[in-house]
Amino acid sequence: MKFRGLLIAVVVLLALGGLLYWSNRHKEMEPPPTVSKSTTIVRVTPADVTSLTVQQKGQAPVTVARQGSQWRITAPQQYPADSSTVTAILTSLQPLLADQVVEDKTANLATFGLADPAVTVAVTSKNNKTDKVLVGDDTPAGSDVYVALAGDPRVFTAASYIKTSLSKSLDDLRDKRLLPVASSSVTTMDLTRKGQEIAFGRVQNGWQIQKPKPYRTDTFQVDDLLEQAVGAKWDPAVAVADATKDFAKATPVATLKITGSSGTDTLEVRKDKDNDYYAKSSAIAGTYKVDSTVATALGEALARGLDDFRNKQLFDFGYNDPDKIEYRAGATELVLTHSGNAWTSNGKAIDTDSAEQVVTALRDLAAAKFVDTGYTKPDIEVTVTSGGSKKVVKVGIQTAKDGSAIAKRDDGPSLYSLDSVTLEGLTSAVKGLKPAAPARKK
Repeated sequence: MKFRGLLIAVVVLLALGGLLYWSNRHKEMEPPPTVSKSTTIVRVTPADVTSLTVQQKGQAPVTVARQGSQWRITAPQQYPADSSTVTAILTSLQPLLADQVVEDKTANLATFGLADPAVTVAVTSKNNKTDKVLVGDDTPAGSDVYVALAGDPRVFTAASYIKTSLSKSLDDLRDKRLLPVASSSVTTMDLTRKGQEIAFGRVQNGWQIQKPKPYRTDTFQVDDLLEQAVGAKWDPAVAVADATKDFAKATPVATLKITGSSGTDTLEVRKDKDNDYYAKSSAIAGTYKVDSTVATALGEALARGLDDFRNKQLFDFGYNDPDKIEYRAGATELVLTHSGNAWTSNGKAIDTDSAEQVVTALRDLAAAKFVDTGYTKPDIEVTVTSGGSKKVVKVGIQTAKDGSAIAKRDDGPSLYSLDSVTLEGLTSAVKGLKPAAPARKK
């Protein structure tokens, strides 16, 4: 009887062991549990948003409304808005995800700092629906913040950077550009400095100086002036009242008037004895200190004189090789023709490297300065055909005893003063031309 009971106990023990083994083995074979997705607090579609209001604790609310393709602050005052800042706020809400749900139905928002939130953002969309996000205290660990959605009884936690992303003041939301216009829309500019007025007009391939006379123009320099002007920002750390006082005592640098599709705006810039810049713009009310990160570049661009904006290059074929070069100086008469990768002269092949030296010398032929007199009769004549034989430029060069020279293009009255090094580069390159090496016999 005892033996029978012992046998039954062994069988039961083996059965239990097998069941335990099967259970553990079954768990190993089961797939891991699925991790649920984060809870969405709110989901905003930026393209559908028509306005948003941001209110920081203790401050007046700031409302930004969409006007066409732009954003504009409509309260507490009218200002252009910083589109990138507005976009960043909307992106933070596309969607806003919770780390966890703290309470499904809170009885006291004050417990989480949500009765008087640190920041409130109300977003209104095309369907006239408004979502209001409340951001309260930091969590005890400090890595999250408490968040609630108006009309939703739940309290959430979300990543702490959300508070920084949404907490924007009036100055944060303002467009800080002194001339908030698109550079591509600008058609004319007038720069006045030290009593001189320089007028620029946009043309098909860049810019044209229109005043005081029509001159060939260095488009890069004019583009830089425009970009520095429309990119200049005011410093929010300096109060308008203080900037107004400093502006009144500062020395005038220049006044720039730009005209484009949105109308005409004027920027007046001054500099004080500490080399700080102050500006008054017709595009925004008030007087401001120019942000120091852009002030120097703006000041340098506005300080340029007429000659700085003139094109000093005698030839403008750029980095493309010309089709033909004609050079005449005394008894030297040369015609270089370019086809494919080969250069020829009078039907004979010319060494490519030596021909490219001539091209480089012509490309480098630029004025050290502009002059009004001194040119009567050229000693050297150079004609360059480029652009698929569509453009022909002829230049006369009158040399001086000291090796310098004065050059003149045949398409305008401007006189270009060349230094001796520049002229020597051209004459040496012409002397260095040599025939191509004979082809190797196979």
